[in-house]
Amino acid sequence: MNFLDLVKKRQSDRKYTDQPVEREKIERCLEAARLAPSASNSQPWEFIVIEEPKLREKLANATFSDLVRFNRFVPSAPVLVVLTSWRPKLHIVLGGILKNRQFNLIDVGITAEHFCLQAAEEGLGTCMLGWFNTHKVMKLLDIRRPQKPVLIFTLGYSGHKTIREKKRRNIDDIRRYIS
Repeated sequence: MNFLDLVKKRQSDRKYTDQPVEREKIERCLEAARLAPSASNSQPWEFIVIEEPKLREKLANATFSDLVRFNRFVPSAPVLVVLTSWRPKLHIVLGGILKNRQFNLIDVGITAEHFCLQAAEEGLGTCMLGWFNTHKVMKLLDIRRPQKPVLIFTLGYSGHKTIREKKRRNIDDIRRYIS
């Protein structure tokens, strides 16, 4: 598939069918994520794949509450993937302080998008979630500091019939050439 076509195909899916996701497809998504670049090749991430229904339901319930309702679709996803990160090595932390950048979060963003683009290539839908109860997720999955969950992905076959049109700023508003 042409890369731009793949990027246009990838969307945040909030509706899934109950069709199980094949392990081979999950593994290819994880392999694409594993190959992502990172500062000083630190690879400050781990992917925790949750397929087990009862744990998946508990984890899904940690993404919304009576007050925060926008993630109510999460229980419909047949697979949840938690992306964790940990504090980077000292030289990366020092470089981040000097440059005022959190390189581990940049790295996590890159690996997350690799995962989601591969999922789209596999015919799967995803949605990246940054809103969840961190303490509850850590307890459910026995995650210990300095490791910390930073994103949760829903993963499954999309229940949407079409790909939504991307609503983005005009290219002229985000581009500037200096020749």
